[in-house]
Amino acid sequence: MRTYELMFIVDPRVPDEEVVALTDDVKELLTSGGGEIAKEQSWGKRKLAYEINKLSEGKYVLLHVRVADGASPFPLLEQRLQQNEKVLRFLTVRTDTGRMRFPFEPDEEPAVEPAAAGGD
Repeated sequence: MRTYELMFIVDPRVPDEEVVALTDDVKELLTSGGGEIAKEQSWGKRKLAYEINKLSEGKYVLLHVRVADGASPFPLLEQRLQQNEKVLRFLTVRTDTGRMRFPFEPDEEPAVEPAAAGGD
């Protein structure tokens, strides 16, 4: 079973009821495509890192999804999210790859010794 995180950002002018309806539609597409919603988080309205369509805020929704091997509900879902004018951005990330967040260890000692202060 593979795990994913799907985050999408909705136009802040969209009423909360429509955000809930959109989230329900996304969950329906995921479950009908072989996915299982493990966790849902609505982060509410937050400031964007940069303006999108002259907007500086967006409503964030994060879904943690489990998908059976061989199933892939994401192509259809991503197509629908791209076509939806209420969705500013979305991103799907696979989280079960087993990679470490920090793939390297810091050196025990600095590679180059700093020059001694006033050492002439």
